[in-house]
Amino acid sequence: MNYWLVKSEPAAYAWDNFVKEGGTAWTGVRNFTARLNLRAMKRGDLVCFYHSVTGKEVVGLAKVAKEAYPDATAKEGDWSCVDLAPVKPLAKPVSLEAIKADELLKGIPLVRQSRLSVSALTKEQFTRVLALGGTKL
Repeated sequence: MNYWLVKSEPAAYAWDNFVKEGGTAWTGVRNFTARLNLRAMKRGDLVCFYHSVTGKEVVGLAKVAKEAYPDATAKEGDWSCVDLAPVKPLAKPVSLEAIKADELLKGIPLVRQSRLSVSALTKEQFTRVLALGGTKL
């Protein structure tokens, strides 16, 4: 099992839309590191869903429903996407400020590489985000 964090601007695609639709193809990623992360995702891996730009908080838990395949939204280049499905919202969102203040989380890619839209978390980091969000699996 691997653990991940994906970012989405709520104005473009919010957690509520994701839940209402029951899942989505995670398309439009155009960063080489993020592409490698998408390609490393395995069916059943757990994913923190983070609202970027406005809100700046982890709001929900998702899972990988389908492993990497070609991103049909790419007009050129070798880009990939995965299918994600919602699992549940966090009992309380975990803000970027709380993440930066936490000893275990302050060095995660979300903090160090703020433009990276798909990043890996360790099991300990993932578990800590859930704990801060008052949520259990």
